[in-house]
Amino acid sequence: MIYMSHTAHWQFLGLIGGVLAWILIMTTTGINEWRLWHVENVSVISSGVAWVGIWKACFFSHYFSSMETCQSISISDPFIPTEIPVAQVLMVLGMICGLAGNISAAMALRVAYFSLEDRSNIRLLFLLAGTLYVLTAGLCLVPLVWNMTSVLNNRTIDFPPEFNLPAAPVKQQVGSAIGVGIMASIMMLISGLLFLCYRYAWQTLSSEVPRNNKDPLHGPWTETSLAQQSEAPNGCNQGTDNPAFHSEELS
Repeated sequence: MIYMSHTAHWQFLGLIGGVLAWILIMTTTGINEWRLWHVENVSVISSGVAWVGIWKACFFSHYFSSMETCQSISISDPFIPTEIPVAQVLMVLGMICGLAGNISAAMALRVAYFSLEDRSNIRLLFLLAGTLYVLTAGLCLVPLVWNMTSVLNNRTIDFPPEFNLPAAPVKQQVGSAIGVGIMASIMMLISGLLFLCYRYAWQTLSSEVPRNNKDPLHGPWTETSLAQQSEAPNGCNQGTDNPAFHSEELS
């Protein structure tokens, strides 16, 4: 039996990184600072800056100085560019895959640290956790990089009048949400590679002998050896007297 508790320390760090990355991905999906729009007309947007996310667009106004004014962005709105509804779908899928990856990674480490008997599924668990982590990173990186490219190319959004946003801002900046999301995706990718590169999971099943076929001291027993030990020369299974014992009595 191979003890594996000392071989999975890097994967344990990968699980911690995966959990932190998943929390950051949820934060990135929820906050509005994907794009920072700097506007020239401050009659309505008194702060001069509007925050455009994938779910809503917000700004501070002197009409409501104590709170943000926000308008929701739906996946079916015709005025939004393609990268925003794609981000809505892929980021949600990334959160689901990240959660599944964390559960699979926790189960894999549980088998590696605590299980001594049934390790038949350890290879599948490590492979599943690493694949889900890498898939999560890919699902999140695509919309993040796409939206960052749109901001850097100064592509505008034709908001309807009720949003009170201009047709084009004076300038755009990449919001903090995109930076946090890219960092979280890289962390998730590293965690996935750590689980996929865990070589002991690929060696365990081939190097362990099933316990049912193995004697704890001298290896597997065979029927031939047991039969030979129980057979007497005359074919009788009864015991025979020891001649040395009789010689000691006569003397």
